[in-house]
Amino acid sequence: MADFQLQYADATGQLHNQVVQGTSDHEVRERYARQGFLVYKVTAKDGAFSGSFPGSRKKVNLEKFLIFNQQFVTLVRAGLPILKALDLLAERLTDPKLRPYINGVREDVRKGALLSDAFRNQEIFPKIYVTSIMAGEKSGSLIEVLERYVSYQKLALGVRKKVLVSLMYPSVLIVLVILLMVFLVTYVVPSFASLYSSMSAQLPSITLFLIAIGTTARTYVLAWFAGIAVAGLIFFWWSRGEAARERLDRIKIKIPILGDIWIKYQVAQFSRVLGTLLTGGIPLVQGLETSADSLGTPLLRKTLAKAGRMVREGQPLSGSLAATGVFPPLSVDMIEVGESTGALPSMLTSVAEFYEDDVNTKMTAVLSLIEPAIMIFMGMFVAFVLIALYLPIFSLADTIK
Repeated sequence: MADFQLQYADATGQLHNQVVQGTSDHEVRERYARQGFLVYKVTAKDGAFSGSFPGSRKKVNLEKFLIFNQQFVTLVRAGLPILKALDLLAERLTDPKLRPYINGVREDVRKGALLSDAFRNQEIFPKIYVTSIMAGEKSGSLIEVLERYVSYQKLALGVRKKVLVSLMYPSVLIVLVILLMVFLVTYVVPSFASLYSSMSAQLPSITLFLIAIGTTARTYVLAWFAGIAVAGLIFFWWSRGEAARERLDRIKIKIPILGDIWIKYQVAQFSRVLGTLLTGGIPLVQGLETSADSLGTPLLRKTLAKAGRMVREGQPLSGSLAATGVFPPLSVDMIEVGESTGALPSMLTSVAEFYEDDVNTKMTAVLSLIEPAIMIFMGMFVAFVLIALYLPIFSLADTIK
């Protein structure tokens, strides 16, 4: 017998944490599930990983996983047993990398494991997906739960694609501008410097300044690239830590305009996940924790953990979120209305839709200003280089006259 840290929700939705004994995490999970509890997580007492997705570095391709779920729902709705549906799909997956995990799920189900436990044991699938399946199994509405997850994933992927497509053109433009600046400073300017050196011309101060920058940059260009690469690697290694990511989140939220867009995007994602879970029958406290884990921001996870503690103590969700000081006041007001009318899941969906539209509108407005700003800056830089390089030629022409 070994000790396990057990986290589960009772019939009232109250979340419990306690240390229990068992032969394995699977045995503990089944024992408490048979008693009617909604088992959330079972972790070995020594801290070994035992089925919790957060912390795993493996990731599933969400677009191809969405295709799998659409096919899975279609087969199960048509009357095929779950095991038979898994057998058919395992051989016809669009993502070869997903095949060993689906095969693992199939083998666990064949041995008698619950579908939610089988997906959890693979340590790669999103927690919201595993939790939704668990709720569907408890309520006997697995197909409906899976359909809600497919709808949620379609919307989430659609919003993410819109954001990425909006950022693509400015990103390419910035890269091209940087490359052009490097070319002018490290190649064109030194070439003019050699020309003026051979002519022994008296150069203006602005030209001397630009030539000094260009010759220095050309001499140390490789060292600069190496330094930037090393600094980038150090920053990447540092930013992987939880404390560093939380610090970066606090910096993001303080950036004018962009910080507001960032927090609204996170609120929209949180509201969409929590609304989907509550509609599927997940208790509020457990839904809050799963929603927090679905976000990639430590600051929001920490904030929602604080809100979850307040909800467990009997505080309303709206008041708990308002106390964090992170959520926009309008979102808190809308959630408060949803709580008072008993329509919290649908109101959370409305919050998500409202902020998704707001993010799209503001992103479009910001990007429409960034593009001309980049072009203006590039024009000013090129004009400065041309004036600095050609001013001595004009001076020489006047001297010849």
